[in-house]
Amino acid sequence: MTQATKGSKVLVQYTGRFEDGTVFDTSIGREPLEFVVGEGKVIPGFEAMVEGMSSGEEKTETVPAELAYGVRHEELIMEVPRERIPDNIKTEVGTMMQITMEGGQTAVVKVEEVTDSIVKLDANHPLAGKDLTFQIKVITVD
Repeated sequence: MTQATKGSKVLVQYTGRFEDGTVFDTSIGREPLEFVVGEGKVIPGFEAMVEGMSSGEEKTETVPAELAYGVRHEELIMEVPRERIPDNIKTEVGTMMQITMEGGQTAVVKVEEVTDSIVKLDANHPLAGKDLTFQIKVITVD
């Protein structure tokens, strides 16, 4: 039976859970995920799980944050003076928005805190700093 190696095109069903068991993503009920092992289209830990698996094989493993969406970086949390945010921009805690950084790059940020004087924004990936558990079933390996 063919095992997934770098360059293999794989089709997988998966469910991703946080440490408390809450599902954050799943392919169940929709098309399986297709990717080529080694192309870096999925997080490194997920790709490493699939390597060596064969069609029909299943496994569950926890991927550490470093091999998922990375660790949280405090330097990606910024406090912006409230008056610098236009009045027509929604700044409720939890709101996601796109901002232009110095140098012209854009970043997606989450509003973490709002006071009369500042808006605290977090540019970390929402899953950064989290260990993630994946249940994977390989459908095909080509």
